Amino acid sequence: MDFKIEDLDLYELLEINISSSENDIKKAYRKKALQCHPDKNPHDLEAPKKFHQLTKILEILTDKIAKAAYDKVLLGKKESAIRHKELDSKRRKLKEDLESREQNASSSNKKKSANEKLREQIERLRKEGSKLVEEEINFVNKCAKENLKDLQDVNDHKIKIKWQASKNDPKNGGYTKEILEKCMLKYGDINILILSSKKKGSAIIEFKDRHAAETAVNYEIGLTSNPLKLEWIYGSPKSAQATSSLIKESDFESITLTRLRQAEERKRLIEEIIKDDQ
Repeated sequence: MDFKIEDLDLYELLEINISSSENDIKKAYRKKALQCHPDKNPHDLEAPKKFHQLTKILEILTDKIAKAAYDKVLLGKKESAIRHKELDSKRRKLKEDLESREQNASSSNKKKSANEKLREQIERLRKEGSKLVEEEINFVNKCAKENLKDLQDVNDHKIKIKWQASKNDPKNGGYTKEILEKCMLKYGDINILILSSKKKGSAIIEFKDRHAAETAVNYEIGLTSNPLKLEWIYGSPKSAQATSSLIKESDFESITLTRLRQAEERKRLIEEIIKDDQ
């Protein structure tokens, strides 16, 4: 275990309270575990660590003996913090010295502290395992797999936009958020369009509709003086090939008209940019 249970407020992490039932604990675990599940967060390097931490929390809080040991440590820390806050600095120092002597005396008498008892329970659970925890992990894994397709469908609408722009170019290669929106809105509604604040010549766009995203990737070239390059962030949708093979003649006519309008719009934008430069 790469973290200390006794240093954490497990109930706060699960957003429940100490009096929560086992059923409430499991519900809170499922909610948090699905949010940080590695399968649903492939680009988050911390996801496996977060998921592992939640599993250990569930293991402690669903074992009566381990939970009692943990609750004793947690309540002791909270009570100590309250008392400590009420003392002035001089009395606080005296209190810390007294507690240190008491702890040393306790160790010499081989009397186990609350922390030591908790560590024993954690070690016991590590060796014995927990059928309940195993069942919950399997349940969350199943839910994550079932929801993964829905997540991928949303991700299919995200596109990275690139163009040529030097690092210190104040005009960012001739592109602003407004210009990019004009180029993209012709394909469909946009959820979000973000220009990179750290890297010139880069933006991310998410369309509401997958077909709009596919059409933009296939046909948008941006300004002729500085063409755009559109790439799928999470890979090309599986339906892209099937969609292109089912395009009707009327669709090609519509696309042709769209591209003509694009050319006129690009021409107008270039004239505006040249005018601004002058």
